[in-house]
Amino acid sequence: MSGAELSVRDVSWRPGQGALLLHPLSFDLPAGQILGIAGANGAGKSTLLRLLYRFHRPAGGSIRLDGRDIWHLSARDTARKVAAVLQEQPTDFALTVREIVALGRRPHGTGFAVGGKRDAEIVGEALERMGLSDLSGRSFGTLSGGERQRVMVARALAQEPRLLILDEPTNHLDIRHQLEIVALLGSLDVTVITSLHDLNMAGRVCDQVLLLHRGRAVACGPPGEVLTPAHIEQAYSVRTRLENLTPSERPHLTFHL
Repeated sequence: MSGAELSVRDVSWRPGQGALLLHPLSFDLPAGQILGIAGANGAGKSTLLRLLYRFHRPAGGSIRLDGRDIWHLSARDTARKVAAVLQEQPTDFALTVREIVALGRRPHGTGFAVGGKRDAEIVGEALERMGLSDLSGRSFGTLSGGERQRVMVARALAQEPRLLILDEPTNHLDIRHQLEIVALLGSLDVTVITSLHDLNMAGRVCDQVLLLHRGRAVACGPPGEVLTPAHIEQAYSVRTRLENLTPSERPHLTFHL
């Protein structure tokens, strides 16, 4: 896998003929970087992600992956380049964990052809990377919320995307698996966009942060430039203090009303 370059220009979205829920915004993300999208509930984080993985068509503007508008690609070509892990998880799958993860290979297949040895190797690697090898034969519906989340991340990895989109990937996870997801994001050779509630995690993990408030961009850029007390107060209506715990670490944020 290798990352794709993303360019978003004046992208906006409205439901039908309604008012804009996401106002025009623009940003560029170099190949291989991690962008964290943050903001209060209702800020537009999930709406923006749905635009990026082509669930919503923009009301205006363009989204280009390696210079090509994603709406000029076929759905199959987009699925070969973009994988998404959503907050909403299916609960009634009768498939096993391995079968769910193997679905990530479908965009690379031909018709209804059964995956070959290479596909099986990729699926096995994704299971191992997410610590799911021992659960590969389990029914998906019997798993805990955290286990399901890890399965969906493994399915996305098996897709071998160039752009990986994750909507609150640490939801449902205990502390250990949250840390594993954070370490995984930093180790992937792909471009990653993730929404995060934890601003300190965003500051540690992300190369860039996009801070949203009511569908508008407050700031976008390196964490140290975006996660400032003034920007955070504008986005969340809370006061913030920066604490440098050690000279080598990024600042730690504390919040109060």
